[in-house]
Amino acid sequence: MTQSSTGTRADLLAGARWKKSSRSGALGNCVEVAALADGSVAVRNSRFPAGPALVYTQAEMAAFLAGAKDGEFDDVLR
Repeated sequence: MTQSSTGTRADLLAGARWKKSSRSGALGNCVEVAALADGSVAVRNSRFPAGPALVYTQAEMAAFLAGAKDGEFDDVLR
């Protein structure tokens, strides 16, 4: 997978099936995720679907989601 300085280009993930949260707004304030064939998880900005996507391992995503569920990142929303 070709990497850019900011992540993997989303156009290189053409076979990915992207999911957007039902909580996403109509103003494009959403991110999308896709499970990849190798078990990793891609994340992209839905406003820029051809832009870069960041790719994380399942362990990295599990740690992030657990922290989010526990409220560890609530302070970034002001």
